[in-house]
Amino acid sequence: MRYSRVVLESLGYELAPVVVSSEELEDRLRPAYQKLRIPAGQIAAFTGVLERRWWEPRFPLAEGAIRAGRKALQAAGISGRDLEVLIYAGVCREHFEPATACRVADALGVSERAAVFDISNACLGVLNGMVEIANRIELGHIRAGLVVSCETAREIVEVAIDQLRDAPAMDLFRLSLATMTGGSGAAAVLLSDGSYAQGKKPRLLGGVTRTAPEHHRLCRWGLEETSPATFRHFMSTDSIEVLKHGVTLGSKSWTDFLREMAWTPQLVDKAIFHQVGSTHRDSMLKLTELPEDKDFSTYEFLGNMGTVSLPLTAALAAERQWLLAGDRVGFLGVGSGLNCLLLGFEW
Repeated sequence: MRYSRVVLESLGYELAPVVVSSEELEDRLRPAYQKLRIPAGQIAAFTGVLERRWWEPRFPLAEGAIRAGRKALQAAGISGRDLEVLIYAGVCREHFEPATACRVADALGVSERAAVFDISNACLGVLNGMVEIANRIELGHIRAGLVVSCETAREIVEVAIDQLRDAPAMDLFRLSLATMTGGSGAAAVLLSDGSYAQGKKPRLLGGVTRTAPEHHRLCRWGLEETSPATFRHFMSTDSIEVLKHGVTLGSKSWTDFLREMAWTPQLVDKAIFHQVGSTHRDSMLKLTELPEDKDFSTYEFLGNMGTVSLPLTAALAAERQWLLAGDRVGFLGVGSGLNCLLLGFEW
């Protein structure tokens, strides 16, 4: 897919206020660690995540998305009434219905003629939302659209801790390790046809997508029945297999991406990867043949925030002037399923 009319107007984000270190989580896991004879420091050692942020208990997901959305609109000088599409793309949402996007749209003052809906695709949700909006812009159907997301990890991490404390087992620890990296946050991405832009703005040039659905069982988060009419949250990730097959899928996607964009690895100035952990980062740098100084990472202190991780990392990179005008920038997303989506920008 290629684009000629799509501009990245602005990025907005909201950091969750509660900082939780990996040491704190392991303090709560000490009884399980002792029974399994696991030394302290395993979360940081295996994932590189030193701390993550969480919302306060019962924080409304829509509120985080609203805050991030307002910041994106204010940065671009665009009104909520100008939006013709608003998408909420988080894994976490407030209800089965209505769409969480409806509450966000109401708060932002979106026009009654706007398309307002949720989409979901694990950690790729925001990137999928960007493609949905970009397609409408490229076709000339709309001038501007906003995709927002808010993720919360507190609840599922606490469930995983309780399960490990209640029934310590090495296999359960292995399948729960990725869960312990979970962080919370909110992000917003505002795209337009460029008619609002004041000065030079990043342009979306194109992208590619690939999928390997045969691996959909490797990472799962949902509800399981514990007794008749009684359910509880569960999350299970086979990190080794996810990495193995994710790298294979990422390698194929990267080859497609370079061909589609008519780029070489040397022509890519900067890359923003989905933030999973140190092993994933090292593997992605190796397969893309990009040096470390072309990568901007946040997982060490923000953990894995699902759909929010990549756009929030990009927002911080832009805010700190790490992304410079004229840079060729790749957004590289991989999500459970397995799915891969890569987008290319001229900053």
